[in-house]
Amino acid sequence: MMINRRTFSTGLVAGAATSILAGAGKTRAQTGVKIRNVVLVHGAYADGSCWSDVVGRLQQAGLKATVVQHPLTTLQAGIDATHRAIALQDGPTILVGHSFAGMIITEAGMDPKVSSLVYVAARAPDAGEDYTALAKTFAAPPASAGLVWSEGYGKLSEEAFLRGFAGGIPLEKARILYAVQGPISDRLFSGKTTQAAWRSKPSWYAVSTEDRTINPDLERFMAKRMKAKIIEVKASHLSLISHPQEITQLILEAAGQLS
Repeated sequence: MMINRRTFSTGLVAGAATSILAGAGKTRAQTGVKIRNVVLVHGAYADGSCWSDVVGRLQQAGLKATVVQHPLTTLQAGIDATHRAIALQDGPTILVGHSFAGMIITEAGMDPKVSSLVYVAARAPDAGEDYTALAKTFAAPPASAGLVWSEGYGKLSEEAFLRGFAGGIPLEKARILYAVQGPISDRLFSGKTTQAAWRSKPSWYAVSTEDRTINPDLERFMAKRMKAKIIEVKASHLSLISHPQEITQLILEAAGQLS
């Protein structure tokens, strides 16, 4: 399979990311319609505020952005919260997920209002797939060793959060993110998707090349498997915070807002 690389312009923020057009053989309808609704879903150890810098840029571009706040208790709870947000949209919608939320958008993306999917350093399982088993076929990322459990809920230790999860983010800001991290239920990672929206809908994927939470090679595998339009961002797991312009540009491309 031929893989074409090009320079991905970052616009307002200096820097560049490598773009890979993967997936010759997956047919996509080209309607030329510009989509204005974007629903964004946060991952584990975070809340919806992690999308703030991306939301601001989307709003400046004239899009309507809605951020899902889900409880990090079960996969189904996240899917239900995302469906509620999609129901409030007034037309075709781009669904965006970071990290664990990739599982949420993979299932919730089957909603008829969802036109395409954007994954940001995210899980992207197939229907019924055991993501944990899949991840174990790749080298374990360092941050995973720092998960500390108490009374059925887990949080990343400060060292794991600062050095692994939020690597590359200024220390002062990373410490704030650590202080507000969302604890996860011990049931959160046990859920499995029953459908895979990326099999039938156009998908985009931002790989974090310096990721210490999800192995970058696992990200590449999942992105290529779904035949996504791929960019690679030299960032830690939190590329949506450290490189919001690149992530915004990818969403705008998925929304048909870029020529």
